[in-house]
Amino acid sequence: MRKHHLTAHLVAAACLFAAAAPASLAQAPYPTQQIKIICPFPAGGGTDLTSRLLGEQLQRMLGQPVVVENRTGASGMIGTDAVAKSKPDGYTLLVASGEMALNPHLYKKIAYNWDRDLQPITRLVSVPNVMAVNMDVPAKSVAEFVAYAKQNPGKLTFSSSGIGNPQQLTGELFNKMAGVQVRHVPYKGAAPQLAALAGKEVDMTFVSIGAAKPFIESQRIRPIGVTSLKRVSALPDVPAIAEHPPLAGFELVNFFGFYAPAGIPDPILKRLNAAAVQIMQMPELAAKFRSLGFEPSTNTPDQYRQFIRGESAKFATIIAEAGLKLSE
Repeated sequence: MRKHHLTAHLVAAACLFAAAAPASLAQAPYPTQQIKIICPFPAGGGTDLTSRLLGEQLQRMLGQPVVVENRTGASGMIGTDAVAKSKPDGYTLLVASGEMALNPHLYKKIAYNWDRDLQPITRLVSVPNVMAVNMDVPAKSVAEFVAYAKQNPGKLTFSSSGIGNPQQLTGELFNKMAGVQVRHVPYKGAAPQLAALAGKEVDMTFVSIGAAKPFIESQRIRPIGVTSLKRVSALPDVPAIAEHPPLAGFELVNFFGFYAPAGIPDPILKRLNAAAVQIMQMPELAAKFRSLGFEPSTNTPDQYRQFIRGESAKFATIIAEAGLKLSE
């Protein structure tokens, strides 16, 4: 993924919140060395892109190098656990997706408790997914795909970027609401997920718009719906899945957010939140995100924590209704 160098037009950001911190850390200047952002998913996906665009601007704003490390595996839990166990000094940070709210309902054993071991900094973007099919699938709309799936029960497949992520959940919700049986095939990240669709290894996918756009623009895959209630500016001609009357109300939107280990000093937390809010409000950067189907959507640490808790409760309901089973 090429790097994007964007002009830094800052707008004012609100000051925020509170968090406990050791006095020795709270009094230390920040930053004085390289900052690492861990992305728990592979290069090429939406979380990776968000991490790199944020990191590039943080480096300019904070005056220290910011590097992104992709530490992947286990539906984002390996990279997330690494941050949860890091020193809370502001030099190891995390950009993660909706798996934060979803994984506790899909896995019996998780090495961390996000609400206890991580400090939310801010939500960065809301991320509708696009529903797309391979070019051999004889469906140019959601209605046609539903009909095709009903003609081929249990024979069609959909890909996601990993077991137990919002894309899988979207597929299971689609199966339930549409009354079809499309089997889930997980891949390790958006790049192999999309390659599998373009290569006709699977019939359909739910994937971030940003990752899918090059495949859509080169006509290697066909978009037929988006998972938000309304159409998105990045794909204005692609209807919302909810526009298909039997699927009215269909909505499942991912989100990417910024985290630190729990216990980060309050002054550092405030600085990181204010910086991230300013960055996400830069006009050129916000336009870039919107062109990819990501909607900048920042908040305070406390608001973000409450948001994740609310999404977690919603995911729990969908999982129960879809009959998904816990994994080890």
